[in-house]
Amino acid sequence: MFPIAIGLNHRSAPVEIREKMSFHSSPMQEVLRKLKSYPGLEGVVILCTCNRTEVYAVTTDVEMGIHSIKKFLANHHGVAENVLEQYLCVHTLYDAVRHLFRVVSGLDSMVRGETQILGQVGNAYKQAKDAEVTNKTMNVLFQTALAVGKRVRTDTLIDQHPVSISYTAVELAKQHLGELQGKGILIMGAGEMSTLTAKHLVAAGATTVLVSNRSYEKAVILAKECSGRAVRFDKMNQYLEEVDIVISATASTHFVILPDRMQEIMTNRKGRPMLLIDIAVPRDIHPDVGIIPFITLFDIDDLRGVVDRHHQEREIAAVNAEKIIEEEMLLFLKWHNSLFVVPTILALQQKGQKIKESQVDRALEHLRGLTPKQEKIIRSMASSIVNHLLHLPITNLKEYATTSQGHLYTEILQNLFDLDIGEEAKQPSLKVNQNSGRIIIGGQNDEYSHWESGQSISNVASRVGTK
Repeated sequence: MFPIAIGLNHRSAPVEIREKMSFHSSPMQEVLRKLKSYPGLEGVVILCTCNRTEVYAVTTDVEMGIHSIKKFLANHHGVAENVLEQYLCVHTLYDAVRHLFRVVSGLDSMVRGETQILGQVGNAYKQAKDAEVTNKTMNVLFQTALAVGKRVRTDTLIDQHPVSISYTAVELAKQHLGELQGKGILIMGAGEMSTLTAKHLVAAGATTVLVSNRSYEKAVILAKECSGRAVRFDKMNQYLEEVDIVISATASTHFVILPDRMQEIMTNRKGRPMLLIDIAVPRDIHPDVGIIPFITLFDIDDLRGVVDRHHQEREIAAVNAEKIIEEEMLLFLKWHNSLFVVPTILALQQKGQKIKESQVDRALEHLRGLTPKQEKIIRSMASSIVNHLLHLPITNLKEYATTSQGHLYTEILQNLFDLDIGEEAKQPSLKVNQNSGRIIIGGQNDEYSHWESGQSISNVASRVGTK
């Protein structure tokens, strides 16, 4: 079973092409089963996000698998194959595995290390499992990938450094005031920046969000999106006395909040602290507001400094993440090659044993009158010849098994000796214990942690190869 990945993303295709190739409006289980019906595809997963559409598959024939996926994508979306070809990226064998590991770790995203992709990959895999279009190799591949994504985030903290102004504003509010649930929050403005801020606030647990804008209708629309409440711009003083946090991003060309006004408001608040975050350009809040007691004020330059520092921290974390991916790649490689190598060696030894016994029995029929000792010597000599003949190919195959070409050498050996390796013999059985949430491989008592426990393939690959 060879993994392949084919698709397009924000680097390879413009948004108008990505829109055409989206599966968001399609009944996914039906789409997955249709894809699985194409020749050569033994297991499939479709990953579709705002910035990427990718098909992951395992196949016994790489060329046929690639052809089938391209044909499916062209047919399903009504795009000519020669047009689609220029936007597609094709990853085969272990490059496909590495690509998936990088995707789920957020290293292939528009925003390096973003968190959302981990859940999106998990959801794509679940949809494929529910549609019953995965197989054992695909299951281990995606369970491993999800574990790698979790390990990268746990070990490097790559997603702990906000890299957008709106997200950083919300994180800043959390740092200063703790949990946002129950805190009064006022968003000034209803443009793109305010919309993004509102989404981040809701994701962070904010429950009391007010939206104010010169156009009350626009404030109503944004308030509905974040389950908040629109308030009129000319009544803002009343709400400034009540809220704990103000995030301002209007399109005004002059200051909206002035020191004299805020001094009066803070007097009425009787010393209750207030956090103001101004992410507008030009600024909405006069800088002198920041010197009023009990007011903490940040402007967009303060936030940009944080974002720039976080970008640098994410780049450092990304370097460490790449090292983790290479470690996990080696372990997955050993596990994947063990699927081919171990049963192939056993089949080769069994075939040698069968030939030896057949030929010895035939020879002994013509050598009547031998003593038991003489017969034992002949059988021992035949065993020695077979063992010496097979020793070198078996030894070399074990060495090749630890390389990226191990599965290819294994297939060559299978073809040269005409070995019959059934699919079930190639792969250890895999099931999840519903009570413990752990993977059981090979039908043995040994259990290996399921990816949901945060463990990686190192708990599987390092031992499965010895089964």
